[in-house]
Amino acid sequence: MQLTINGNSEEIRLEQGTISELLKVKKVEMPEMVSVELNGNILRRSDYETTRLQEGDQVEFLYFMGGGAAAWECCQ
Repeated sequence: MQLTINGNSEEIRLEQGTISELLKVKKVEMPEMVSVELNGNILRRSDYETTRLQEGDQVEFLYFMGGGAAAWECCQ
């Protein structure tokens, strides 16, 4: 299946074709900390097992970083 993942076109072999399987195939570390955007829509984590990918889909793995005032002040 041809997918665009984080802006890169890739040929991916999936048996079930779900978001959960894609996370495993791509060896995403700490998948519980990753949000997934599919064709411009952010998915609920509870839908990863049932959302099936289609040929040509665009997928973004979104990693959120913690921080705060201390992090902001150090980088100005």
